[in-house]
Amino acid sequence: MALNKILIVEDDPIQQQRLQAILQTTGAQILVGANGQQGITLAEQEKPDLIFMDIVMPEVDGFSACRHITSGNATRSIPVVIVSSKHQEADRVWAQLQGASALVAKPFSDQDILDQVKAFS
Repeated sequence: MALNKILIVEDDPIQQQRLQAILQTTGAQILVGANGQQGITLAEQEKPDLIFMDIVMPEVDGFSACRHITSGNATRSIPVVIVSSKHQEADRVWAQLQGASALVAKPFSDQDILDQVKAFS
């Protein structure tokens, strides 16, 4: 299955641009939210095929947004990949408990991100 729509939820503009540049090579439409609340709204409205989610963000953090998305009737089937500098084993376990499908550590390589796209295609 090709991924037609990918959502990036990241508050850091530099990280946003980097993820966008990597993901544009997939040919998918790229959507961007700057905080967890925007991520939730975009997930519900746009139904992306995959979400890359930061953890530390204003308003609603990534863990809360992930939990909301993965427990919502309309959005529970969307895989959420946590992308964060918080990547201790406890963070991985907590991400899974919130419904995340995977965790990618910052700093990440282009291949780290593309491997996740491939895994969920």
